[in-house]
Amino acid sequence: MKTTETQEFDVLVVGAGGAGLRAAIEASAAGVNVGIICKSLLGKAHTVMAEGGAAASLGHMDGKDTWEVHFRDTILGGKWMNNWRMAEILAKEAPERIRELERWGAVFDRTKDGKIHQRPFGGHTFNRLAHVGDRTGLEMIRTLQDRGVHQGIEVFMEWTVTHLLKSDGRVVGGLAYKRETGKFSVFKAKATILGTGGIGKMFKVTSNSWEYTADGHNLALEAGAELIDMEFVQFHPTGMVWPPGVKGILVTEAVRGEGGILRNAEGGRFMENYDAERMELSTRDIVSKAIYNEVKEGRGTEHGGVWLDISHRPADYIVRKLPSMYHQFKDLADVDITKAPMEIGPTMHYVMGGVKVDAETAMSTVPGLFACGEVVGGMHGGNRLGGNSLSDLLVFGKRAGKGAVEFVESYPEAISIDEKQVDSGVKALLAPFESDGKETPYDVQFDLQDMMSSQVGIMRIADDLKAAVARFLELNERASKVRVEGSRIYNPGWHLSYDLHNMLRVAEVVARCALQREESRGAHTRLDFPDTDVGKWQNLTSVSSCNESGELTVKTENRAIMPDEYRALVEKKIQK
Repeated sequence: MKTTETQEFDVLVVGAGGAGLRAAIEASAAGVNVGIICKSLLGKAHTVMAEGGAAASLGHMDGKDTWEVHFRDTILGGKWMNNWRMAEILAKEAPERIRELERWGAVFDRTKDGKIHQRPFGGHTFNRLAHVGDRTGLEMIRTLQDRGVHQGIEVFMEWTVTHLLKSDGRVVGGLAYKRETGKFSVFKAKATILGTGGIGKMFKVTSNSWEYTADGHNLALEAGAELIDMEFVQFHPTGMVWPPGVKGILVTEAVRGEGGILRNAEGGRFMENYDAERMELSTRDIVSKAIYNEVKEGRGTEHGGVWLDISHRPADYIVRKLPSMYHQFKDLADVDITKAPMEIGPTMHYVMGGVKVDAETAMSTVPGLFACGEVVGGMHGGNRLGGNSLSDLLVFGKRAGKGAVEFVESYPEAISIDEKQVDSGVKALLAPFESDGKETPYDVQFDLQDMMSSQVGIMRIADDLKAAVARFLELNERASKVRVEGSRIYNPGWHLSYDLHNMLRVAEVVARCALQREESRGAHTRLDFPDTDVGKWQNLTSVSSCNESGELTVKTENRAIMPDEYRALVEKKIQK
């Protein structure tokens, strides 16, 4: 069972979001041969949904802002779960990555004296987010895409990587298929970088688009890499809730950054009961749980949300500062946000857990496999601050590219591919066409989403988590009996049958890690363990791995202890 072609690169990047593009640019600039595979079209990356801005201590709006304050905010926002070294690197290097992006052509909003404008955001002490209206991610993708294309990086659009290939214990590329035709291909590479994003499509209500099916997380697992902190799943507090066809679409935190007020159905500004100091600019975990509680106690809107109101601001200011939100609500919900409030509720948005990597090089625990962006764990700890995602993908995208080049230079020998791995991968992908089962992938995904949202969602309890873990036996059995009709050409059912494999595996990891962590911390809330356990769980990280037979192991290991001088930075009081 042979593939139709073979491509060979020094560095293969899987994913063309901001992280993957920045990694590819860095590697290409070093003179190595780089290829990018993206599941969708170039420019269609989920990075465009990061609208509010990129966090960096440029100090343009507040001269007191420094990397130390950014580091402090990141650790406190992450509830002390962050890899402290990654948080330090982010805080120190983010300003130069923003200035570099500007040199490459990014057009940021400006202050009156011509500096990059920075807006406030939840959990940040100072105005820190460099932005382009509320379209920052789109501008970032445009800039990085242009830079990469002009460097001559080869891009394979609408291809899906399904298996990572290994030789002598290291990753040497992957098996992929073209979504349009179903054609298989082997992509050889001396170093492979995952920049595949998140896991949102395993939940019923999510801001994530169709590509986010946990591909990179499971590719890493099956290649022998470790995942960490997968219980920490962030629900963004503000997603659209009405009409049904747009439920879950992100309402950027920039609305609150520009003065938006949250009110319940009774008109009460409820955040004063949950975080009276920071109010609407509290961290996402606190705001999400506040909204959840307001709705649960009967103070929600007709469609199960709350109101977010920016209409007290001048209309021209709203349209200028929040153009995407203005058009989003006008076109999709027939609401003029300059005159009326937005109906919003929590939506699954981001996963803090992911591939365990070395902070300096971004290499995983498997040689030759690197990762950057949302697919990585450790950087954001128990809860990501808004704006840190765009900084993260720039900072660690660059480091992943640099680390991959250094690895390539240390392995000059030719790449050897085991055809048995290729044949086995192709056979697994074609199995749904040969199945005599009667399951459809859509039914299995629907039931998975329903279970994850109801039992492994914002609020968790042991009985629900145990029931979810037990049910994966049934869901996996059903997935093995999925039958796909037709050919491999333009076959979305076939695509989903593969996506299910990834989502089911990683969903089980999330549920088992959530059951294991018997405390509430950040984006992980246990109703049966409502307190944060500083004595035990603050020093432990959840680690997930998979053996060659596919069996999952979930355990804990000691977290690297932050040096005393950095702990002092975090505990220091800041005068605004």
